[in-house]
Amino acid sequence: MRSHLPASMLASGMHSEGDGHALHQPVLVLNASYEPINVCAARRAIVLVLKGVAMTEEENGHFLHAARLALRVPSVIRLLEYRRIPHQSRALSRKNILLRDRNTCQYCSVTLPSGELTLDHVIPRSRGGLSTWENLVACCHLCNRRKGNQLPHEANMKPAREPRSFNLHTSRHIMRLMGRSDDKWRKYLFY
Repeated sequence: MRSHLPASMLASGMHSEGDGHALHQPVLVLNASYEPINVCAARRAIVLVLKGVAMTEEENGHFLHAARLALRVPSVIRLLEYRRIPHQSRALSRKNILLRDRNTCQYCSVTLPSGELTLDHVIPRSRGGLSTWENLVACCHLCNRRKGNQLPHEANMKPAREPRSFNLHTSRHIMRLMGRSDDKWRKYLFY
């Protein structure tokens, strides 16, 4: 496994305290203006802090230990230089569709791990449907088989929410949902 932590820290035997999942916890990334712009793993956040690109605004209570250093794991970091974020939507990918749909089958509303979900073309490809944000939804295997290559009204299966592109508004909504599990994010997400 390749690590993004500096070699000097790895050589010193740095490890995380607790269950080992501290480095995978989500961290809210703020622009220099305190505007929320992303969510990353704690491991990436620590690298940004150690490189001097960002500073820790909030901590999650876990520590990383090395021979001469104990480092608190961040919960919120802020970039030190303002980054202009162009207006763009996220890349169309299976991961982003599942994130947008919150790992919930859009036909039966069951929430499942990503490995147990498929993507469904609302208008099937065999009937001219394209692979776009507006035509792809998260779907469990059972519903996908049941719908087959039918249109939603033919199968009597309408998606719970109309599929839309994953834009900045959607990203902020998901940040808010994730922030419900970490109270330290609330003051940055403008509830």
